[in-house]
Amino acid sequence: MKLVTGLLAAVLLLAGVGASHAVVRIADDRGGRIGTYVDKYQDLRSSGEAVIIDGLCASACTIVLGAVPHDKICVTSHANLGFHAAWDFGANGRAITNPEATQMLYSMYPSAVRHWIAARGGLTPHMIFLRGKQLMSLYRPCYLDAQASAPRPSSHRDRNPPQQDVIAPAAGVLARQPN
Repeated sequence: MKLVTGLLAAVLLLAGVGASHAVVRIADDRGGRIGTYVDKYQDLRSSGEAVIIDGLCASACTIVLGAVPHDKICVTSHANLGFHAAWDFGANGRAITNPEATQMLYSMYPSAVRHWIAARGGLTPHMIFLRGKQLMSLYRPCYLDAQASAPRPSSHRDRNPPQQDVIAPAAGVLARQPN
């Protein structure tokens, strides 16, 4: 019985080691509904997976900065974070700023990101972008080889190893859903 228990413990330990080295790659994510991203990133935080931001992460996607521990996030030279105020659809179908949701979104960000946003006028309906040296000063760089960082045709993406999942909303999600 002790042998079975020992083997089971070893298998569970090895399974945990493999999971802790998993990586999620975020690229070309235009965002979507805040609640959807809060749920997704809480699950990601619980998994212990590392996050590579390697392209556009805009709108609700940026919640990753507050949901995932700072030491589990790295950014490539292609990383580009876009921030704006939260909005809802008004009675006439137009987007209107939601001050309460905007404040909630703002409060989710780490203090260094909040300071950067505040220095640029806060969260408004207009997108502001954090990238390049400014972003690299806030998050550790992650270096991917040129092939891994470059855009790939869709047939090549299908051959990506499973540890490099791309988190991206369905096409047109911003046109259908408020964030």
